[in-house]
Amino acid sequence: MISINTSKNKKVYFASDQHLGAPNHLQSLHRERKFVSWLDSIKDNATAIFLLGDLFDFWFEYKTVVPKGFVRTLGKLAEISDAGVPIYFFVGNHDLWMKDYFKNELNITVYHHPQEFLIDNKKFLIGHGDGLGPGDKGYKRMKKVFTFPLFKFMFQWLHPDLGVRLGQYMSVKNKMISGDEDANFLGEDNEWLVQYCKRKLTQNHYDYFVFGHRHLPLEIKLQENSKYINLGDWIHYFTFGEFNSATFRLEKFN
Repeated sequence: MISINTSKNKKVYFASDQHLGAPNHLQSLHRERKFVSWLDSIKDNATAIFLLGDLFDFWFEYKTVVPKGFVRTLGKLAEISDAGVPIYFFVGNHDLWMKDYFKNELNITVYHHPQEFLIDNKKFLIGHGDGLGPGDKGYKRMKKVFTFPLFKFMFQWLHPDLGVRLGQYMSVKNKMISGDEDANFLGEDNEWLVQYCKRKLTQNHYDYFVFGHRHLPLEIKLQENSKYINLGDWIHYFTFGEFNSATFRLEKFN
């Protein structure tokens, strides 16, 4: 378990679901500039930054090629990482084919599964959130297909111009493949990430569960000293999380 301690006036920041590249270049560019402005606003008082997946609406790393674009975001992340601020990235269902580009080029640690962190003596379980909990069986089956080594091997032999174009089309148009869903609150009893968190609490205590994927800013009390947080998105809400000492808050970037 990684331990993080914040100093005075420093905070840990969380953001998720920027979906850069969708639905088109112009709309994505507007949101990207806003996201980069947020990164610029927090860089000087950040102890660490957590990006919880779906930064891109589609991402695939060939051996020597990555998708074109996103230079403002990648440059800002490189600047912050080079300044010594650790950045932790959790792949989402839209960028699940991420491999070692972020690690080698930006010195950003990449996780493919939820991880435990101890931040200011508070225990966190952090991840993107896709495929967790009960239900969502169609997406779970589809994810197994797309993460199957033979499928990835076959896809990487497509010319990047064709492969990226095909991946972007599937990501935007096909809800089953992309894992997209209506961003409506289902009620605590029907939210499968809430059910997942409650089940995890029967095994271990966590002060905070922090996820993305649902595209809704949510704060749900699970027990007296345990809370589920969903970070929202950078399409409709432009929300992020910040933690300092003993307080976690969802904020909106204007």
